[in-house]
Amino acid sequence: MNIENTKAQMRKGVLEFCILSVLKEKEAYTSEILDTLKNAKLLVVEGTIYPLLTRLKNDGLLNYRWEESTSGPPRKYYGLTEIGKNFLNELNGTWTELSDAVNLITNQK
Repeated sequence: MNIENTKAQMRKGVLEFCILSVLKEKEAYTSEILDTLKNAKLLVVEGTIYPLLTRLKNDGLLNYRWEESTSGPPRKYYGLTEIGKNFLNELNGTWTELSDAVNLITNQK
């Protein structure tokens, strides 16, 4: 069994939740989202995040707007829709329950 594959699968499982959480307070463009994830030690490549952002948008959880940039092409800023906010609230509750359960099991002596 390859430990790196298992670790990657664990990260993928929470990536959607993390992206929605990044966008909870304010809109952000892809580079900002990637930087926030990187600063949290959750390394994600652009080839992974773009399809995920598109899927979240197609599912009605995100919307986006274009904004001109002084340092290059226009930037696509993503934000949560009302459906996305409700979805994130549900995920928060599920995460708390799951985290508590895992901590209880893994911290048993």
